[in-house]
Amino acid sequence: MKNFFVILVLLTQTSIVSLGQMVENSKPAPTNINQNQCPCIMPDNSVVFRVNAPNAQKVQIDLGKKYDMVKGANGVWTVRTEPVEPGFHYYFLVIDDVPVADPASQSFFGTGKMSSGIDIPEKGVDFYSLKDVPHGSISSKYYYSKVTETWRRLYVYTPPGYDKNLKTKYPVVYLQHGGGEDETGWVIQGKTDLILDNLIAEGKAKTMIVVIANGNVRSGIGGYSSEGMTGFKNEMIQNIVPFIDENYRTIADAKHRAICGLSMGGGQSFYAGLENPDVFASVGIFSSGIFGGIRNASGSTFDAEKEIPGLLSNSSAFNKKLELFYISCGEGDMRIEHTKNAVAAMKEEGLDVRFNSFPGDHEWQVWRKSLHDFASQVFNY
Repeated sequence: MKNFFVILVLLTQTSIVSLGQMVENSKPAPTNINQNQCPCIMPDNSVVFRVNAPNAQKVQIDLGKKYDMVKGANGVWTVRTEPVEPGFHYYFLVIDDVPVADPASQSFFGTGKMSSGIDIPEKGVDFYSLKDVPHGSISSKYYYSKVTETWRRLYVYTPPGYDKNLKTKYPVVYLQHGGGEDETGWVIQGKTDLILDNLIAEGKAKTMIVVIANGNVRSGIGGYSSEGMTGFKNEMIQNIVPFIDENYRTIADAKHRAICGLSMGGGQSFYAGLENPDVFASVGIFSSGIFGGIRNASGSTFDAEKEIPGLLSNSSAFNKKLELFYISCGEGDMRIEHTKNAVAAMKEEGLDVRFNSFPGDHEWQVWRKSLHDFASQVFNY
């Protein structure tokens, strides 16, 4: 038994040394706090994690799947994961069964709390990379909400040249985050400014203002029903749009306003946009559960005609008012079939819908691509 224990220790130490050697062929994750340390991305997109926790009894990485880490003689725990899909992923350290943030990684609000995150670059994809092009600006603004009777924060992207071309007015996209997130999501995880900077520089998108507001507005009714969206719709129509039109050089008409969002924000955009075509002439819905799989407050499944009267029975009227009605979803998302079915039903009734899907599940790489696609199409008239 004693000899077996010695052999086991040697094997464990050897595996850690091997991992250390493999790290030499890796690249630090772009989300690391210290760019010279792990988490480290291997050539096959597996990730090496290291944690200094000499007094811990058990350490794991929870990256959607839990990986047991191996403790070295120096108290440093190490593990190499399976290959990870490109894109942004939240994760936790689990130390003695307690999930905590990894001090080696930046933290992000996106799971209803601050979480560690790792961004795995996708080969050949650079539309959200920092490039040598003219850059716009993102600013944080506070406004007073008459709906919640509180001060609230939003972010505003202004395009390159906004501060120089003082007579130019711009169209506006109102861009909403998902459930468990807030207004920082599209700014940080979504890389909105880089996506727009690159599109505009390439001549693939109009110069535009993008407003990213906090969609967490209590309405007293939950779910994805139109009733459940009342608080957000009131906030958007009564407070946010007027605030932006008063403080920025906007083209203040429906034709030059768009609203879009991911998941919960897609549902919010569906109702706020389609119920107010005199305010928004373009609507984008990314990976939303409103089309099926998620029940609304009344307990019934999604019915487009019931939710937006006339959307199907008088589709021609909506086609005249809407400049762009866009829907997207991840191909690995459980919402994809419901979404495709809803799009097919809308098209069958004559509604003009543009649909696109992207590789991936319910995650940021799909939403970045959705924004890139939507922004390249909106205001093109």
